[in-house]
Amino acid sequence: MSVRPAIRRPEQPLLYDAFGKPMALHGAWAGTRNNRNLQRKWDRGIPGSADEDLLDDLPTLRGRARQSGRDNPLGAGAVNINTKHVVGTGLSLRPEVDREVLAWDETKATTWQDTTGRLFDMWCRSTACDATLTQNFWEMQDLAYRSAADSGDVLAVFGYRKVPFSPWGTCVRLVEADRISNKDLILDTPTLCGGVQLDSFGAAVGYWVQDQHPGSRLSFGRKGTWTYYPAYGKNGFKRCQHLFIRMRPDQHRGFPYLSTVLEALKDLGEYTDGELRAAVVSGLYTVAVTSPAALDENGTPIPPAEGTDELDLGYGASLVLEPGEKLEQVTPGRPNQAFDPFVLAVLRQIGAALEIPFEILVQHFTASYSAARAALLELAKFVRRRRAWLAANFCQPIYEAWLEEAVSTGHVQAPGFFDDPLLRMAYCGAQWDGDSLGVLDPVKEVNAYKIAVGETFATKEQATAELFGGDYRRNVERRGREIQAEKDSGITPPPVPGAGAIQSAQPAADPAMGQPPAKPKKEAP
Repeated sequence: MSVRPAIRRPEQPLLYDAFGKPMALHGAWAGTRNNRNLQRKWDRGIPGSADEDLLDDLPTLRGRARQSGRDNPLGAGAVNINTKHVVGTGLSLRPEVDREVLAWDETKATTWQDTTGRLFDMWCRSTACDATLTQNFWEMQDLAYRSAADSGDVLAVFGYRKVPFSPWGTCVRLVEADRISNKDLILDTPTLCGGVQLDSFGAAVGYWVQDQHPGSRLSFGRKGTWTYYPAYGKNGFKRCQHLFIRMRPDQHRGFPYLSTVLEALKDLGEYTDGELRAAVVSGLYTVAVTSPAALDENGTPIPPAEGTDELDLGYGASLVLEPGEKLEQVTPGRPNQAFDPFVLAVLRQIGAALEIPFEILVQHFTASYSAARAALLELAKFVRRRRAWLAANFCQPIYEAWLEEAVSTGHVQAPGFFDDPLLRMAYCGAQWDGDSLGVLDPVKEVNAYKIAVGETFATKEQATAELFGGDYRRNVERRGREIQAEKDSGITPPPVPGAGAIQSAQPAADPAMGQPPAKPKKEAP
């Protein structure tokens, strides 16, 4: 049996892709085929490097993302919800040194941690931490995170500015992403990409920052000037921190948080505006005025004279009609009954892309307790990951820069801090605690944490941070002062529910062992 070779028809020539590979020889992946009309509409099917796929579109992405955050209620809400849950009132420092490396006992480590944490808290509360003397450290966290979400990235430059109302000079200046660009706007090179100076390993060693924002009126008609900020100082300590989320290897700039849903937000906003305008017109009881056309002696319609007054509709408006004119009601069919289900379906897709549960994105809980708790748990996964990123890439480097000055000025005692990198890492250990994500049923969740602490699945410090966002050690100190004040005032604290039953419980004797059950003791009157 012979097999006749296939004959290629002249009207179907062999097509080649950008790499010279015949499209008919593609593999089994359906997403790579171009034999359908819809699949030929891929805007960009050729793989490029991380910077190649991003940097050319980055200015447009920034502008449209910022506009969506200004004009689109859903876009503004997504950024605000993201920032509110991740940053909240700010991440607070909890120093945790490595006692084994430092060869310290628990008492010495606790004393050092309390002292250092108290001094850093004083620096955080003061606006001296901001180079512009405008915000405290927690407000700067909000601004940095929001800037990274709106623009894709932000640069934190560590500086020194001595002011009379602060014992420290360490300060931070936030630089907007638009100002980070190649000097003189030259093309990218293997060691310079998007304003980021690279070494032979691809690590960032410095940043070129335009002295004026490219969209500022001060830069119009003037040649731009740039300043170079090294990422590390001569002593090897960090001097700049570039805050962005890296999604691909060799990616040197970040993209806005709303980049993936910009088109959906724009279309949904226009659809919502159209429905809203149609509903407004419907609410005005829309009518159309029809009148017989005026004819001349030859039967030709006479056009209306210029300046003819138009009839405007309004609430309770009355119209005066000419002879022969009549009103006909227009029924626009609004409100649209399918509007809400359609919008909710689109919002679910937007929420999935933004990693925000639908119920939290629209701030509307109509399901059961279990469904609402599941939504909060999904949000908690996102928030914990973003908080860890913010703490490691913004809060921790700034704390280490402050600690460098505090040790050098003698406010904090840390022998070997500048001599041994291992000791320095041991001193800089820290945890960053944020606000509580909230509880739906406080009684159930507090009891669950009691069981977890009792079984050593969690600590009271962890339970305090996750339930109420507080500091367990400070709570113990304050509660101790409150109890002592109540004793001094003669106030008897109320009994703890269930404590008496637990203390008076007696182990039951086993009759199989020949022991009669113990009789309960009578309480004294």
